Amino acid sequence: MADEIAIPLLPCRSIDEMADFYTMLGFHRVYYQVRPNPYVLLKREDLQLGFFGMPEAFKPEDSYGTCVIVVPDTGKLFEAFAAGMRAAHGKLLVSGIPRMTRPRRRKNDGDHSGFAVIDPGGNWIRFAAARPLPEQEATSRLTTSLNRAVVMGDSHGDHERAAQILDGALERDKDTASAAELLEALVYRAELAVRAEDHAAAGHALARARALTLTEAEREQLAQPLAAIDDLEATLGP
Repeated sequence: MADEIAIPLLPCRSIDEMADFYTMLGFHRVYYQVRPNPYVLLKREDLQLGFFGMPEAFKPEDSYGTCVIVVPDTGKLFEAFAAGMRAAHGKLLVSGIPRMTRPRRRKNDGDHSGFAVIDPGGNWIRFAAARPLPEQEATSRLTTSLNRAVVMGDSHGDHERAAQILDGALERDKDTASAAELLEALVYRAELAVRAEDHAAAGHALARARALTLTEAEREQLAQPLAAIDDLEATLGP
């Protein structure tokens, strides 16, 4: 058969809270019921997500709800979601619940780009690119450590272990890694610190990233991590 459609059904504490959150990301409500069981179905183009309400004892931070959605372009979808967050909150949501990670290479997923939306129900909606990224050439030790940290922090949600990996690598390779490699590692380290509510560590990493000297070609190539600095500084505030 062809043209099959799968619709994930995931738990939440409030279907109204879920509807508001996903409306911010560009979805619209196509079905809603309160009785006999709370349920809402949300749609954005061909993507559909269903959510069912749980008793008040349900804790989003303890949820195991998750699904994987394969998309043509993770960068384009991320930017659309980010625009909705910025319009509603004035910043990207990068810590707590809900939050969103940035598209990054996933070594545990065949080098596909991926990012995750962790919604108000604690569900991990994992977006993966349909095609892998070009193979990295002559991967440096710092980039190898960064790839490991991304698996721990963004795939497994263990930001503490990811931070430990990066701290060791940044100290070891601070004098040998290129400015471009340092920038990507420092930006991710800052993001991990924000998730841990360690604003001092986040500010320190961002200051180091801002101080790096980059060529115009490198700035163009590193547009995404440079944009991430702005988002993280907005989160930290003045």
